[in-house]
Amino acid sequence: MALYVCSLINNDDQEIQPDAYTLLKFPYVGESYDPWGMHDAGQPDGACSTYPDDRSALIWPAVTGWGTLTAMIHWEGGDYTEVRDQYIRDPLNLAGGPDTTCTEHEAPNPGGQYRAKHHALFVHPDTPVAIRVRHNATSAKKVIHAQLKLAIEDGVATP
Repeated sequence: MALYVCSLINNDDQEIQPDAYTLLKFPYVGESYDPWGMHDAGQPDGACSTYPDDRSALIWPAVTGWGTLTAMIHWEGGDYTEVRDQYIRDPLNLAGGPDTTCTEHEAPNPGGQYRAKHHALFVHPDTPVAIRVRHNATSAKKVIHAQLKLAIEDGVATP
């Protein structure tokens, strides 16, 4: 069994408009770790992405297997009563349609909002995964730090 890992980080401010889910994007340079090319500008479906377009949010799993998604999201302070985040398969409708999972919404803490999340699911090379966020403040707010990591175990046993 092998473990395939893609670890993305972005310290650029990402402006998020209120009351609409927005994909978090990740640059193609400065990857923490991506030896299997799961987050390349030249994507498996033949498209070429340029950060910060919507495709720069995608991780394309290298293999079919049991995937563990981990994320960290740091929001600037604001007049939120709620911040949300969720993992999403195929957010751009490239492989059959969006499929969300692990949606979480929380009341704010004083100051900035710092969230971490973890979820596991089956992944496939032809279905990209991403994370998206939402808030209900009265104006745009910034995500000031984001991380997204996918670890895939390819040796899932079958009975």
